[in-house]
Amino acid sequence: METFIVGVFVLGYLAITLEHSLKIDKLIPALIMMAFAWAGIAFGLDNFDSWFDSHHATLVDGFGALSHESKSEWMESTLLHHFGKTCEILIFLVGAMTIVEITDHFNGFQAIKRVIKTNSKGTLLWIVCILGFILSAIIDNLTATIVLITILRKIVKDNNLRIWYAGMIIVAANAGGAWSPIGDVTTTMLWMGDKVSAAQLIQQLLIPSLICMVIPTLLAMFLPVFKGRIEQVEEEEKISKHGTKMLFIGLGMIVFVPIFKTITHLPPYVGMMLSLGVVSLIAEFLSNRDFSITSVENHSHVHGPTFKALTKIEMPSILFFLGILMTVAALESLGLIYMFGNSVIDSGMDINIFVTLLGAGSAVIDNVPLVAASMGMFQEAMDASLWHFIAYAAGTGGSMLIIGSAAGVVAMGMEKISFFWYLKNIAWLALIGYLAGVGTFLVFQ
Repeated sequence: METFIVGVFVLGYLAITLEHSLKIDKLIPALIMMAFAWAGIAFGLDNFDSWFDSHHATLVDGFGALSHESKSEWMESTLLHHFGKTCEILIFLVGAMTIVEITDHFNGFQAIKRVIKTNSKGTLLWIVCILGFILSAIIDNLTATIVLITILRKIVKDNNLRIWYAGMIIVAANAGGAWSPIGDVTTTMLWMGDKVSAAQLIQQLLIPSLICMVIPTLLAMFLPVFKGRIEQVEEEEKISKHGTKMLFIGLGMIVFVPIFKTITHLPPYVGMMLSLGVVSLIAEFLSNRDFSITSVENHSHVHGPTFKALTKIEMPSILFFLGILMTVAALESLGLIYMFGNSVIDSGMDINIFVTLLGAGSAVIDNVPLVAASMGMFQEAMDASLWHFIAYAAGTGGSMLIIGSAAGVVAMGMEKISFFWYLKNIAWLALIGYLAGVGTFLVFQ
């Protein structure tokens, strides 16, 4: 039955990787393989000789000799444990996405566009890369990419030029997301799994991540495409009087989440729900204040900014993460990931080489399952350098292929960027940046 479950994972992941060729959204194979993996565990439970105790990070002694009832109790307890931990991450992401959508409802991100005054291609490259690096650390790399490409469309009308900027935004956003506990799904997983603390993650990865962004941007400055000036076209913009205010409130409340966790020691999703509540309250107050007396009679919560924001969040991504994380949890529960980790250690492979290769692998295989697997593979203490290295490698390694990160996939869709165009023009810059960051991290250890 272990072979069946591993086969389900391999086939499911192959379908996820080929989603553009198959024209099937990746959430579908993710959910199906999750259900089949746990069904395989349920049907073959009596035949399993090993079981991983997630609470104590070790194999259960004498699991094979236990009765069916005892094994069922272990399965139900483990399933509930993993579902709870997964839901903590998903609710956290829903809160963050909703705050961003509420901010966008008030055109808050237009305030960023208004500060971009240059028409120099090179200067604009530095501006968007620096913004990508900073914004992704606050609102996550996926959302930062969407925001910046949307702004770019109003500044750069030439699509052939804009895809170059979009490619560099992917590199910058992934680098920025790696050093923040709320900048990437994988760093959020490590943070909420008590593998890293927010302060140590920032301290250990800020410089390597910055190098990962700066080096490719410096090299790109020498490319002919980023020389000269941009022909700008003035457009009328819809400006909200509350836009700038909501931008600072939204970003500020997201940044408040790690502070809340540090003070209260409560799980991060509690702080995110508090932040969402505060932002929603302010948004509803500002919206209601703008209604005239005659229109208030017809006003309903359905037309409020919070409800509209909830209809726009990326639910397919949430369900995809649910399927992936719970499938990896099935593999972990059988002890397969734990035993694989021990075999890597016993083989004598240098752990730094292994993590570097893991980062490169995240360009082909989504970084979420890789990090989920590594969390079950190693039992290092909190804030061990291994966890910080994994956070950096998985967060930035995906930049080497456009399909290797959520930021790359969304940019691919928004700007119709070809896989092979990115491979030819941006991948080498991302590779150099990734290796430069790896070297910086290892030097500082």
